[in-house]
Amino acid sequence: MAGRIIFATGNEGKMKEIKMILGDLDIPVVSMKEAGIIADIDENGETFEENARIKAKTICEMTGEMVLADDSGLEIDALNKEPGVYSARYMGEDTSYHIKNANLIQRLEGVPDEKRTARFVCAMAAAFPDGKTITTRGIIEGRIGYEERGENGFGYDPIFYLPEYGCTTAELSLEKKNKLSHRGKALRAMREKLKDHLGMQK
Repeated sequence: MAGRIIFATGNEGKMKEIKMILGDLDIPVVSMKEAGIIADIDENGETFEENARIKAKTICEMTGEMVLADDSGLEIDALNKEPGVYSARYMGEDTSYHIKNANLIQRLEGVPDEKRTARFVCAMAAAFPDGKTITTRGIIEGRIGYEERGENGFGYDPIFYLPEYGCTTAELSLEKKNKLSHRGKALRAMREKLKDHLGMQK
């Protein structure tokens, strides 16, 4: 049975979400920071799945422990699915999301509601010390809004509008967001796969 799961992220907001969803696995989940790991990983994959797998395998090989990693991003149909796998690096990694969000809204100027369709995609990968990896994917469909709204999200959440809820993902409560979000969906699918995998090892 695994002693703990390392999640390859330093993002506090993300860890809060992850710990809530994986809470019933009865295995402690720690961030790279909590595990004392510093690594500069070259995410050079062409898909979300490839990037998640690169992150998970790199940390797994460094630590010999079970590692989870995700790669997620925003695909905007009217912008040829940009920023896509480059979502975190769009306009430079150190650029604030207020600037990134303003730029995307500006690029969609004059684009009508029905053509502002977009989705958040999240690929989740687990890497095990025996070399095995498994992946899952979660998607949430929405549209790009006309201004930033909401304080509960991070990244592109304030411009990602959900027509059926009449709000952005940054205006949802954390519980609601976990239920609906791309990361929540990918994590819940991964949780089921992990239960099977860990069950085999008991």
